[in-house]
Amino acid sequence: MKRLDKLLAELNFGSRKEVKEMIKKRRVSVNGKLVVAADFKVSSADTLMIDGKITAHAAFVYYLLNKPKGVISSTKDSQQTVIDLIKREDFRKDLFPVGRLDKNTTGLLLLTNDGKLAHQLLSPKKHVEKEYFAQIKGRVTQKEVTQFAAGIKISSDFTAMPSELVILKSAEISEITLVIHEGKFHQVKRMFQAVGMEVVALERIRMKNLTLTQLKRGNYRPLTAAELEDLKSDSRDLLL
Repeated sequence: MKRLDKLLAELNFGSRKEVKEMIKKRRVSVNGKLVVAADFKVSSADTLMIDGKITAHAAFVYYLLNKPKGVISSTKDSQQTVIDLIKREDFRKDLFPVGRLDKNTTGLLLLTNDGKLAHQLLSPKKHVEKEYFAQIKGRVTQKEVTQFAAGIKISSDFTAMPSELVILKSAEISEITLVIHEGKFHQVKRMFQAVGMEVVALERIRMKNLTLTQLKRGNYRPLTAAELEDLKSDSRDLLL
C-alpha cells in the first residue's frame, strides 16, 4: 500500500506538491470514488483515474468500443477481432469482450480484464438492460409491440422476458428500438423470427448506463469514473 500522492509522483504526474493540489481539486478517483486526501492508501489492485482517465497503474481497465461490422467479438480468431482494434499502448493480454455481438452486428461492446464485473453484467439474475436499434424486413405494428411486452417464446425451452419495443418507422423495412433484459445467443434476431420477421441490420446502442454518444464506429475510449461507478452498481433500477 502507498500514499496516493507518493504514487502519483512516482508515476510522473508531477511533484508531491503538484499532485497534492491535483487531489485537492478533485481530479483523482480510486475505484470510481473521488479522493481528496493525499495520504489515502492505494494498492496495485485499485483502479486509479486522473480526470476520468484510467492510469497505467490500474489493475483493471475498461474500454467502451463502437464495434464495426465484420469484426469478431473474441480475443483470438483467424479474422479481425475486437481486441485487434485496441492500440498497442492500451493493449493488455488479459483483455476480453464482455459478452458477444454477432460478426455483422455493430455497436456498443465493453472490453475489460475485470472478470468480476463481467460476471455481474452477464449474469441472468441481474437482468442488465441492453438497447438495440434495428431494421426489420416487414411492417412492425402495435401487434408486435404487445407480443414483445408479454414475452416472446423463441424455443421450446426459452421464453424471453417482457421487452420494450418502440416503432420508429413502420414500412417494408421498419426501424425500431428494443430493450431486452437478457443476452441469449442471437436473441434479438430469434425474437423477430418468432413473429415471422427478419432482422436485416442490428446495432447495440446502450448497455446499462453506457451509450455510444460521440463515439465513431471502430473507435473506443476508457470509461469515465462516473460511468464505472454506475456500471458497478448492483441496482436493477438503472437504465442500461
